[in-house]
Amino acid sequence: MSTTGGSGSRQHPAALAGWVAGIASAATVAVVALPFVGFAYRAPALHVALETANALIALLVGYLVYGRYQQSRRLQELLLVLALGTVAIANLLLTALPTAVTIGSDDEFSRWAAVAIRFLGTALLATAALSPVGIRLDQRRARAVILALGVVVVAVGTAGLVWGGDLPPTVDPAVELGDATRPRLAAHPLVLVAHAVGVLLYSVAAVAFTRQSARRGDELLRWVGAACVLAAVGRVHYLLFPSLYSEYVYTGDVLRLGFYLLLLVGAAREIKSYWELRTRTAVLEARRRMARDLHDGLAQELAFLWSQSRALASGPPDSAAVERIGGAASRALDEARRAIAALTRPLDEPFARVLQQVADDLGSRYDVKIVATVDPEVEVSAEQGEALVRIAAEAVRNAVRHGKAEQIDLVLAADPLCLSITDDGRGFAGTLGVAGPAGGFGLTSMRERARGIGAEFSISSRPGEGTTVLVTTR
Repeated sequence: MSTTGGSGSRQHPAALAGWVAGIASAATVAVVALPFVGFAYRAPALHVALETANALIALLVGYLVYGRYQQSRRLQELLLVLALGTVAIANLLLTALPTAVTIGSDDEFSRWAAVAIRFLGTALLATAALSPVGIRLDQRRARAVILALGVVVVAVGTAGLVWGGDLPPTVDPAVELGDATRPRLAAHPLVLVAHAVGVLLYSVAAVAFTRQSARRGDELLRWVGAACVLAAVGRVHYLLFPSLYSEYVYTGDVLRLGFYLLLLVGAAREIKSYWELRTRTAVLEARRRMARDLHDGLAQELAFLWSQSRALASGPPDSAAVERIGGAASRALDEARRAIAALTRPLDEPFARVLQQVADDLGSRYDVKIVATVDPEVEVSAEQGEALVRIAAEAVRNAVRHGKAEQIDLVLAADPLCLSITDDGRGFAGTLGVAGPAGGFGLTSMRERARGIGAEFSISSRPGEGTTVLVTTR
């Protein structure tokens, strides 16, 4: 599983498991020793609600773990997904649904099937806990594991349909509920064995998951380990007082709900850690992008200004050098203003609005009319947006300085993403495409930025008819 970092003050996984074990053990002693605390309470609607909630939580957490499996392809995560899926089936289809539709109390098939499927889920969970973390599966092996589980489930269902009428009762029907405050081993021996082995499997899973969480700093496994502690104690309750009637809620049911609630807490913590990591990654990426842009833009222009000023100071006045210095100063000023605007701009501001603001700013700065037509449905990544803004700014600057343009039409369209900047300036002879001449620094910069986002870049122009810069995603 992927590792999610945490702060040093976070509680150690073993401490959390220990607290859960202590509270669950104290509750067990209270139920066994105190005569006014019962093992079972009649509440048919609550029983259905608990089983339904358990199934939904299992499906939700299973979906989250499946997302992790999609990234890592680890056997451990696949087994955990299958374990949660099987217990969700047992809770929803074999317990909650039969009770909700009031299937007769003599329906032993659903009871035995629920015991078998839950035991299978417990075995899968323990196997996941003991699986080496380094084992990864390709698509073929993953399908084989899923198919094997499906065969087992189908076999259980088929056996129930064939021999369902001959199944013995899970609990001796001669035993009345009677005193619900005293332990009674009234279930079929196979049911008692299933509960006893379940205690052992959940205990092993609790230790294994807790140790893995401590070693790898995995937040989800921390809570899975604690949840397995509750599940183990819950199996002890089922062993001491097996379920007699589905319309009753047992203390084992309450502890089993606690198992799923701890899984839900772990899932919520996992999601929180994911978004915190994503936020930190986005901030770091934004800083790196800003540093790269300042290095490639502002720093380069300032270095050029420094070298040109030294050359100008050591020789006779040169009007061409003065013009180059002026152009570099203008570009450096643009870079500084763009960096300030990027730092103060809201992170969730739509790109269409960003580009419109850039166009308005460029128009006022260079005293040129810019007609911007921007599709509001355009969605771009941060890298694409930065590249398009810089290409548009460079194209406008060239149109004003070299083409003496009076009007510039800027159009941004979606599907496919296409940016065009057309001016009414003097233009030039020839067409510069992706494979055309290198041109000046500005042209080279535009071409490289377009290539960096996987877009095609071209410039077309004719003398006296202006110039068109076109950037189109492939």
